[in-house]
Amino acid sequence: MKTYKISIVTMSLLFAATLLVSCDNNGDSPAASLDFSGTYVQQDQMARPAINTVFIASGAPKDAFNTAIPSAMGTSYQSVFQSRLLALNSGYTTNALGQTAAQLTGLLATDVLGVKKIGTTTFFDGTNVLTGRALADDVIDVELLLIFGGPSGTSNSRLTKDNVNANDKAFTASFPYLAAAW
Repeated sequence: MKTYKISIVTMSLLFAATLLVSCDNNGDSPAASLDFSGTYVQQDQMARPAINTVFIASGAPKDAFNTAIPSAMGTSYQSVFQSRLLALNSGYTTNALGQTAAQLTGLLATDVLGVKKIGTTTFFDGTNVLTGRALADDVIDVELLLIFGGPSGTSNSRLTKDNVNANDKAFTASFPYLAAAW
């Protein structure tokens, strides 16, 4: 057991020394040059969490959606989203915002996150809708409410919440506002 602990300590020291040697004189960047040449392709698009996961099938359809130009998304994918919405909730009429299936899916199919420059920034607070996203916004609950909650937002109560009611750690008071990683 003692030999095992010494081996782990030795390996850790060697790893740390290797990292130290690979830094330049400033100690903050690798001495080796990085190569960023080549062609890069967007692989994922998810402005609104879970929307593309729920409404677009995996494989080629999801790959095409993820690389679509946002201005073309609504036209290209609204009918796909609407078919999926009605498969998930065959009794859908309107949601808590008064949106028909075509209106909601037209909004969701263009997967961009709007930003309101003046006023409340929120995913949904009962009044403001998709004016951005605050860190504490429970976006999954909002999406479930709009899909399953019906005109009053109270239908299918077992399907309108994910029961994750808070972040695992408190947000900080200064930038970047996120709690430190575990």
